[in-house]
Amino acid sequence: MSVIPGREPDLDPYLRGRPDPGFAVRLYDLELDYRVARNRLDARATLTLLPERDLDRIQLRLEGLRVSQVAIAGQRGAKWVQRAGALVIRPRGTLPAGAHVDVEIRYAGNPRPHRGTWGEVGWEELEDGVIVAGQPDGAPSWFPCHDSPADKTPYRIAVTAEAPYTVVCNGVLTARSERSGRSTWVYEQREPMAAYLATVQVGRYERREVADAPVPMTVYAPPRLRGAVAHDLERQPRMMETFQRLFGPYPFTEYSVVVTHDDLEIPLEAQGLATFGANHMDGERGSERLVAHELAHQWFGNALTVGRWRDIWLHEGFACYAEWLWSDASGGPSADALARAAHARLADLPQDLVIGDPGPDLMFDDRLYKRGALTLHALRLTLGDEVFFDGIRAWVAAHRYGTVETEDLLASLEDHAVADVRSLVSAWLDEPGLPPLPPLPPPPPSRP
Repeated sequence: MSVIPGREPDLDPYLRGRPDPGFAVRLYDLELDYRVARNRLDARATLTLLPERDLDRIQLRLEGLRVSQVAIAGQRGAKWVQRAGALVIRPRGTLPAGAHVDVEIRYAGNPRPHRGTWGEVGWEELEDGVIVAGQPDGAPSWFPCHDSPADKTPYRIAVTAEAPYTVVCNGVLTARSERSGRSTWVYEQREPMAAYLATVQVGRYERREVADAPVPMTVYAPPRLRGAVAHDLERQPRMMETFQRLFGPYPFTEYSVVVTHDDLEIPLEAQGLATFGANHMDGERGSERLVAHELAHQWFGNALTVGRWRDIWLHEGFACYAEWLWSDASGGPSADALARAAHARLADLPQDLVIGDPGPDLMFDDRLYKRGALTLHALRLTLGDEVFFDGIRAWVAAHRYGTVETEDLLASLEDHAVADVRSLVSAWLDEPGLPPLPPLPPPPPSRP
C-alpha cells in the first residue's frame, strides 16, 4: 500500500484515524533549535504537500508542542486548532488537487515521549542528550507530520545545539557551522522515509569511521567505550557483505551506529542508522545478534516499509532471520539449528497469535519475531536456497524505497518457485497453531 495521488489510502486500524486523508507529503524541511539543559525546542517545519483532492482542511499530527504560526504558500491567515494530538489547519481558500503547496509551521515547547499502546516512544531525554525512537507513532512528539508508514518522502533536518554536543540525524551530513558556542548540523535524507523512522540523536560523542567499504560506516560513541565498541562492531563490514549477497545492494548511502552513554532496554531502529545503549557494547560481542538485527532493518523496514502495521512480520521476521543467517555465515550455530531451537520454545508458549494480523497489542510480541523468522526458514527449506534468495532479492529490488504488504512477497516468490507458496505461508501467518518445520533437505551425494 502506498499513498497515490488521486486515491486516498485505507485507514490503518492499528493507528486510530490514520493516515490523515486527502494528501501526501513530498518533502519535510525541519529547522530545530534545541537547548539540551532545558530540553527546550524552538522549531520550524516546512511540509511540501500534494493534495489528492481539493482540500479545505489539512490534518497533521503534533503532540505536546504548541504551534505559534502557520503560513501556506508563504501567506499567513490560515486558521488552526490543536486537540488530542492533532493539528487541524484551515487554509484561507481551497487547495486544488495535484498542485504542490508549502505549509510552514512554527512551534515550540519541551518535547517528551508519546505515551500510548506501545509505551513511551518518540523524543526522549537522556542523562546528557537526546534520542528519538519513533516506532510506531512517536514522530509527532517532535515535528508535525503525516504519521503513516505508507507516506514516505525525503527529509532535510537541521539541528542547532550547544557546541560540545554531536548531532546525528538520518541521511548525509551536508553542512556544519558554529557560531557563539552553538553548532548547526544539516542532514539530507534523499531516499524516501516514513515519519516514524526520522530521528535526532544528541550527545557528547566521539566519531570514528568503521569502514569505507563495502559501505561507508561510522560510529558515534562515548570515548570511555572506545575499546568495547571497536571490538563489538569489528565484524560489521563482513555482516554488510553477507547481507548484500543475500538481500541485494545496501539501499542507502552510508550506515551509522550511535552508542549512548546511557543503558537502553533495546536497540533503536532508524533509517540509515541504529542506536545502541552502553550496555549493548560489552567488549565480548554479547549483543552481536542485535547488531545484525538492526542492520537488516535497513532492507526490511526502511527501504521496504509496510503500508499498514498488520504486516509488521515483514520487518521483524526478516530482521530476526538475519540474526540466524549471520550466525551461520560467521561460524556460529547454523540457521537451521537456531530455527529448530526457536520452534521448540514457541511450541511451549500459548498458541494465540496470528502473525499475519497480530493486532496492535501484540505487534511487538517476541513470538511474532521468531515465528516470522520461522516462516521464512520454512519457505527456504521448501523452495531451496537458490529460489528463495532469488525471490527475496527480486522483491527487494522491485519495491526499493516503497511500501509493501505480504502479497508482494508471495508474488515474487511465486515467480521463482513451482511449490505452492500460498498454502505454506497461510499455515504460518493466518493460523494461531504452530506448524511443524519442514525437514532439512539431505546433503548432495558425495562424488566417488
